[in-house]
Amino acid sequence: MLRFKTLALCVLCLLPVSTSAQERVYLGYGGLLTNDFLGDGGDRWRSGSLVSSFTFGPADASARAPRFGEVIELRLGLEALGPRNLRRPAADDRPYAGILTAGVHTHFRRGEVELSIGGDLVFTGEGTGVGRLQKEFHEALGASAPSAATLAAQIDDGVHPTLVAEAARPVVVAPALRVIPFVEGRAGVETLVRAGLDLSFGDFGFGGLTARDASTGHRYRTSRDPEAAGLSLTLGADIAHVTDSVLLPEGRGFTLTQTRDRVRAGVHWQGERASAFYGLTWLGKEFERQSDDQVVGSLSINLDF
Repeated sequence: MLRFKTLALCVLCLLPVSTSAQERVYLGYGGLLTNDFLGDGGDRWRSGSLVSSFTFGPADASARAPRFGEVIELRLGLEALGPRNLRRPAADDRPYAGILTAGVHTHFRRGEVELSIGGDLVFTGEGTGVGRLQKEFHEALGASAPSAATLAAQIDDGVHPTLVAEAARPVVVAPALRVIPFVEGRAGVETLVRAGLDLSFGDFGFGGLTARDASTGHRYRTSRDPEAAGLSLTLGADIAHVTDSVLLPEGRGFTLTQTRDRVRAGVHWQGERASAFYGLTWLGKEFERQSDDQVVGSLSINLDF
């Protein structure tokens, strides 16, 4: 954990100097907690994740089209992936993987296209402490916890620089309806190309800034939009072609599925001083011997003081 905190401090120091004459200020925070207990109630494969984003930029960035480097998002996250049975995993099931992530991303526009480009350092292995954290948390709740053998066979310690880029083209169909096709590329801990579509019913996404969760594809707010009060519904789906994955190593006999599919739906609520989100995501199989798909749930609650 000390290594992770040191990395986070280094990332803060690497924030680029604004290309605008305006002073960069703190724009807001956003995050998303995802767990399969909040979905279909299981505890396997993409078991749980937490992402937190802190955004900085010109005070009026959410009301106009920012330029490259003006808006900076510091993104921190953790994730636990595991086999179907955490205590006695099948020999051909995916290995446990504890993941910590820290990165810097910039969000900007070119004409009608919304762009996001950034880099993450992704830490894997026992040294992340994620496995021990999940074990202690599950034991405290009386739930099934990963066994010592499961954790001993987890993905090796490593640091995996990962590049992430996304381009989206929002189309306003009606005053409160947007259709957002997007493409995404990742190269690093997993290398893939993804294409998808989001629909937003309501005021969510018209103002403020958003980021995309890597595990589910849900978009979450990283700055508050005071005009977007009320309820909004979001729907989305995407398909990815994955060419390489540190988390499902070929050397251990894993064959990736030809495609990786996701379908999601969520509800955003925003009041005067609080906002909340709950969503569900269906995740297709990621490797050939995976016995089933899964549904995970995502939750976010923000309070303004």
